[in-house]
Amino acid sequence: MIYRETGNFVTNYFKDREIFPMKFDKVVVILGLLFLFLYVPTTSEYFLSAHVIPILAVGLATVGLNILTGLTGQLSLGTAGFMCVGAFGTYNLMLRVPDYLMSLPVALLLSGIFAGLVGVVFGLPAIRIKGFYLLVSTLAAQYFVWWFFNSYAWFLNYESSGVVAIAPKFYDYWGLGNLLGVDMQGYPARYLLSLVVCIGLSYFAKNLLRSNTGRNFMSVRDRDIAASVMGISVPKAKLLAFFISCFYCGVAGGIYSFLYIGNVDLMIYEVDRSFTILFMLIIGGLGSISGSWLGAIFVYEFPIVFTWIGDFIFQGAFNTAVVENVSNMVYGVFIIALLIREPGGFAALWATTKQKLRMWPYPH
Repeated sequence: MIYRETGNFVTNYFKDREIFPMKFDKVVVILGLLFLFLYVPTTSEYFLSAHVIPILAVGLATVGLNILTGLTGQLSLGTAGFMCVGAFGTYNLMLRVPDYLMSLPVALLLSGIFAGLVGVVFGLPAIRIKGFYLLVSTLAAQYFVWWFFNSYAWFLNYESSGVVAIAPKFYDYWGLGNLLGVDMQGYPARYLLSLVVCIGLSYFAKNLLRSNTGRNFMSVRDRDIAASVMGISVPKAKLLAFFISCFYCGVAGGIYSFLYIGNVDLMIYEVDRSFTILFMLIIGGLGSISGSWLGAIFVYEFPIVFTWIGDFIFQGAFNTAVVENVSNMVYGVFIIALLIREPGGFAALWATTKQKLRMWPYPH
């Protein structure tokens, strides 16, 4: 087989610490990036707006939750609330900061910092409590954020309907669109911005897993008392995990509202979305960056594929309620089956498949 570690001769520590040490992996990644950057933007706007961009947004939020739950072992049900902070933060930065000082990419990152700071505040109980009690604490954060933005109309520029459409000027990155002759409000440009942000933050998360900070997070997850005895500051590790996780969720919320929906709507970020992202995490695999994306793709695409099958076989789309109920049942079945057969989720199944390919055709 072509996929073998044999003969992969390492001559220095830098090569030994590469994310993709095998040449075959590097070639696959380069071809994948070329496909994402050169081909996908040329597809239909429907495909970009209905499939790709929302998957990028919820997938990034799943990566953030994975850093907190899968890597550090801190349970959270406030993901949608922190996404909401990011969406409202992005909108107010673009609305209230002069155009020559602010652009959408910068606003996304700054709103992620705001969401991270809010996450630290609601992560303070993690210093003294954990498990179910911490889960309830983060759920309170979800409801508090929702109540806060619903009560203070200033954050929606006093819009009585509670929904604010994104102004076209917000997509003008310091006149870059006019300079290049590109419609920055179009879905290809939105997709490319989402893709760049998601790849950059996924790369950072992958390196975080391999850093001293990531190893501290995993020590806290596996045995916080032992981690404390070893000299790791457990409170600092937990709060840092909350900050990084909520930063990712805040950026994801900005992408979801600005680059997918096209408006800021409080109803988008109800608690149901927090549960959906948790399902993505469990199905994809705790502690795995690639698993976060696999879970996001499966959970988001399943209702669409199920509706398409109903349209194709029965000559008519299923009722929305039927699709939602069947989807929830399928997610439940997958979670139970994976917890019994493969607790590592899709990521572990993929790792097992690669191991079998390495050993083929020898028995194992």
